[in-house]
Formats: sequence, structure tokens, C-alpha cells
Amino acid sequence: MALATTVLAATAATNPFFEYKNWKTPHGTYPFNEIHAEHYMPAFEEAFKQGLKDIDNIVNNPAAPTYANTIEAYEASGELLTVVAGCFYNLTSAETNDTLQQIEMELSPKLSEYSSTIRLNEGLFKRIKAVYDQRAKLKLNKAQYKLLEDIYESFANNGANLSPEDKQTYRELSAKLSQLTLQYGQNVLKATNAWTMLITDEALLAGLNDDTKAMLRANAEKKGQEGWLLNLKPTTTIPVMQDLDNRDIRRELYMANAGRCVGGEFDNTGLIVEIVNTRLALAKLFGKKTYAEKSLYKTMAETPENVYRLLDQLRDAYMPAAREEVKELEDYAHAHGFYAAHLQPWDFSYYSKKLKQEKYAISDDDLRPYFELENVKKGVFGLAEKLYGLKFKENKKIQVYNPEVTAYEVFDEKGKFLAVYYADFHPRDGKRGGAWMNDFQPQYMKGKKDHRPHIVNVMNFTRPVKSEAAGENFSGQDKPALFTYDEVRTFLHEFGHGLHGMLTRCQYAAQSGTNVPRDFVELPSQFNENFIDEKEFLDTFAKHYKTGESLPQELLDKMHASQTYHAAYACARQLSFGYLDMAWHTLEKPFEVNEAIGTVESVVRFSDEAMEQVQVLPNVPGTQMCCAFTHIFSGGYAAGYYSYKWSELLDADAFSVFKAAQAKNGSIFDKKAAKRFRENILEKGGTEKAMDLYKRFRGGEPTINALLERDGIKAREIK
Repeated sequence: MALATTVLAATAATNPFFEYKNWKTPHGTYPFNEIHAEHYMPAFEEAFKQGLKDIDNIVNNPAAPTYANTIEAYEASGELLTVVAGCFYNLTSAETNDTLQQIEMELSPKLSEYSSTIRLNEGLFKRIKAVYDQRAKLKLNKAQYKLLEDIYESFANNGANLSPEDKQTYRELSAKLSQLTLQYGQNVLKATNAWTMLITDEALLAGLNDDTKAMLRANAEKKGQEGWLLNLKPTTTIPVMQDLDNRDIRRELYMANAGRCVGGEFDNTGLIVEIVNTRLALAKLFGKKTYAEKSLYKTMAETPENVYRLLDQLRDAYMPAAREEVKELEDYAHAHGFYAAHLQPWDFSYYSKKLKQEKYAISDDDLRPYFELENVKKGVFGLAEKLYGLKFKENKKIQVYNPEVTAYEVFDEKGKFLAVYYADFHPRDGKRGGAWMNDFQPQYMKGKKDHRPHIVNVMNFTRPVKSEAAGENFSGQDKPALFTYDEVRTFLHEFGHGLHGMLTRCQYAAQSGTNVPRDFVELPSQFNENFIDEKEFLDTFAKHYKTGESLPQELLDKMHASQTYHAAYACARQLSFGYLDMAWHTLEKPFEVNEAIGTVESVVRFSDEAMEQVQVLPNVPGTQMCCAFTHIFSGGYAAGYYSYKWSELLDADAFSVFKAAQAKNGSIFDKKAAKRFRENILEKGGTEKAMDLYKRFRGGEPTINALLERDGIKAREIK
């Protein structure tokens, strides 16, 4: 029996979504305390009805098509669906459970069908095309013109111009793809949660610091076990791979993590084949040779050739240095008793940290005491205040979806309400791995009223840890959450996305905030990361959690000296992901499984070959990251993973403006540069072409020079 008939029906009187216009919550935030699983499906069903009715009203309007009665009416349609989906899909990433996943599976084809019904509505497209065809005569501003263009092209590129037979094929392929990508993502989450390893002999944990061991003990206690429990969450895998002396356990942890969904119960290899072949079939419907060709047309890169040009340029610049870095690390490992001929992936982080400590006498453990969560929040929020005048005020009256989440009201430099901001820092079983930003509700104008956004940052950072001495009396606060340097950087990154969402000032929701090309969306986030290397910024918050002492100059000097440590290796790793993504999405004919070796091995070999040109560590049988590569197989980055490196080029080039100002006036918090960045990048969303916005801020197109200089590549003698 379908879930929709087994979940209790919620009437208009009891379903909070049906009363969203009358919510008495601060700023119309979600009443999470009142929203339960049984409310979602009835709310979605009603939202589909209302959305289709909105479309019917446009199509059946007897007046001639105009920008207002067609384009703006379409952009504003489906309001209830925006509200329901904004809640549901945020929670399926940050606070999911078996019930929500079951709803998600049932909902997927319904949502796909709803979308296809609208996209393939001939009467609607006829009116949109009528307005589009007279665009030269209309008095539209840049944002309006771009919205018209984007809506027309979104219909044209989603089947509106197809024959009736091809439209039906499009519906079927879209529905199929929706299900496949959803199943892929759920497999990754299930595989991640399914693996644990219990250690009962503390001697096997040699090398781990007390905080990590306390965290592993807490993991075990949550499961009702005694000992130390390893899992596949980053808060476990990163310190264990870096610090644990026991190579066999490191190897087992690596194999479990890198081998997720490569065969076995949660195998994703068959899904990968179906996903890429379905995407290719969709592209062929539109006369494109590859899915990448179809996907890239609205990006800054525009074509697969331009993507490969960037990847190849970076490969040629970084690979000689990356090989030198691995050779140096192997020599170091051999000099310190490493017996194998070559380093394996489960050795790299372990010896890399030791060599870094020896070369620069600095490690995460040296820096952690200065990065206490509350101080880090003050620093990150303070950066937004120094650059843009923002103020963050916690509001406990705003309901949250988990007690660990903190809600803030955000005010601009004039004290005017700007946004709601939710911060969710720590890993949970119901939360997928990684870190991200999203909006619960978007920004847009309704008449003269500015509907301000509700933004969320979701992360998986170190929790407060239990001291061994606390025993059964542990309160959860014996030691506060102390972040690694990389966790602080990640917070800055996601907060940069958050600022993009909070500062946006657009007429239409479809253009606000992060609704920009994916190779432009990472610019604000990666730009924000740059400040962690600035003493002027660190001095505002990096205080020892016990003594209150500022981060010493000696540690700052060591940190700066180590900034380019293994930068080439890190770039090669990112390039390997980019090449892998492009290989799968530049196929010109369906991927065929080699029956002699089977699906798993066919997928693994193809992926290994795609990454080979930037591979600096050995491939390991039984592993292939494509099987858990959610960004491209269940996220929005198919044929788009290159955008991280594209955005690095942009962010380094953009931050060079602030560095130049610092050299001139002595402060990295340059208000003039920040004002230009805010007005041309953060506030504009997708109202204009991304390159036009960037050139207006920068004064010209970006170059690779600042990135090479930041990574120390120019300074090296690369033969």
C-alpha cells in the first residue's frame, strides 16, 4: 500500500502548511514544533493542485500575453510548493529518518511529473514565447530581460519545443532520472551509517589524542557499546587517518570509506550506468552530442572544451609539483621506517601530518585550543560586521528542527532586519556528511514588500568532547568544541554562501541569492575562506579557550609558512574529480558494461582511466570514489564539478583586490572593496550574466596568476 494512503491524512485545520500565510512565528519562520511527517504528503498534494491551478490561470487568461500576466505570473506561481519543499528537502538532508526517506521515494516521481506537466504545457509555452518574441519592443530592465530569457530557455531546454512523442519520452526519462539519483544518494547515506568498527583494546589507538579517543568512546556509548567506535563521519575519519599509528586499522577505515557502494548491499555502480545513460538520452533529445554540452550552456564556462582547457591548464601547472610532493613524502616515510615501496592512500594523511609537523612544527592539535566554537562564531560573524556592517542576534523564539540548531536574526548596518540565519554545526545519524548552505525561504519582492530570506548553514564539525575523568557524570560540556584549522575554513566557506543568500536584493526569487551559474556560485564562499590566513582577522577571535591568550605570532608564522604545503597535491586531487565528472558526462554514446568483467569492474576501470592523468597515489582494488560521489550523481554538479577550481581562480583574483588595498592602507577589511563586492556580487544574484558582474567588481576578466601565486606554484622551479 502506498505511503500516501497509510500516513494519517492531515486536514486543512490540522496541517500547519495550509496555514503558512497566518503563521505567528517570528518573520514567518517554520513552526517546526508543529510540523510532523504525516503533514508532508497531503501538503505536497495540495501544493501540486494549487501550482497547476496557477498555471491554468495564466494559460486561460483572455488578455494578450504580457510580461506581467505571463512571465511574472509564472515566476510567482506555486507558492505553497515553495514553502513545503523548502522545509522538507532541507530536513531530508539535515534531519532525515526512515519515514522521511520513504516519503521522499514516493514523492520523487510525483514531483518529476508535476514539473514535466508544467514544462510541457503547450499553452503556457505559447504565451511565454509570445512575450519572448516581442522582447526587443518591451521596456525591461536588465533583471527583467534576463528573467524572460531564462524562463524561455528553461522551457526550450526542458522539452517545450519537442514533438509530442519526444515530450512523452522526456517525461519518462526525467521521472526515471529523478528516481535513480534519489536512490543513489540514499545508498550513500545508508552505507555511511551502516559501517562501524569497535575497538576494545586502547593500545590499538596509539597516536590518537585524548580528544579523539573521547569522541570515539562517546560514539560507542551512544550505541550502548563499551570501547571506542569508529564510523565513516568526517569527524572520525580525518583524525584517525592522520594520527592513528596502526596501519591495518587505517587501511580498513580507508577501504570502508573509499569502497562505499562499490558492489555489495548498497551497490551504486549499476545506478551510475543508468544515470549517465539517462542523462545522455535526455541530451540527445535536444540535439546535443553529450550531456555536458547541454548542461554547460548557461555557465561561465559555456562549453566542455572550455572546461577541459581550464583542467588541462591547471594539470600542466600543478602536476610536476604534485609528483615532487609525493616523492618527498615517500622519502620521508622510508627514512622513518616505512617498509612498502610506495605510499598507499591510507598512508598519505598520516605521514603528511608528520612531515608538516617536522617542517613547520605545527599541527591541528597546536591550533585547536585557539578555535573554540563560540569564539569562532564571533569571529565569522564579526567579519561580516567589519566588511558589510551586519549584526547577528540569537532569537530563541524562532523554532528549530533540532535542539542543536541555533537561530539568529540578522540586521544590516542601519539596524534593519535582513535575514534569519540557522546554524547547525555537529554530525548526527540523520544528517548527510559534508557541509552546505541552503535557504528555507528565498528573498523576493512582493509589491513593495521585501520578503527577506531564511538561510541555513549545515555542517559536521567537532563536538564538545567527554573527558575520560568525567565518567558517568559527563554533562556534554567538559571540553568545548575545538575546531581544526580546516573546520574554521569550511565554516567561512559555507558562511560565504550564507552571505550570498542573506545580502541578496532581487525582485524575483528565481534570481535571488545563490541562483547563479554553478561555476559562479562558489566565488562568495571561496572568497570568504581567504580571511583565515590574515592575522588582522585571526586576532579578532582566535583566543586560547582556557587562558584567553591570542594565537601567538610564532604559530601564525608557522601557519603562514605551511600554507602552500601539499597545495599541488590538493589541486591534483580536485582535478581528478573534475576529469572524472567530465568523462562520465562527455560520453557520446551510452556506456556499455563489459559483460566479461561485469558492471562493478566496468565502472571502476572507466573511472580509474578518467582520473589517471592526475593520479599521484596508487589505485586500490575495491575502491572508486565515483560510487559515493553525490555531488555529480545525486546533487546538482553533473558536468559541473570543475566549478570548484573555476571559482578558486575567481576567488584568488577577487581577493587580490583586498590584498592590494591592504598594502596601501594597512587593513584587509577594506570597506570600499567590500562595498563593490557586496553591490556587484553578493546582492545581484542571477540578475545579470556572471562575467559581467565580475568584471564590474574587478575591472576586467580574471586570470590564473593570483591562484598560482597563492599556491606557491610560480615560486617553484617546475621542469
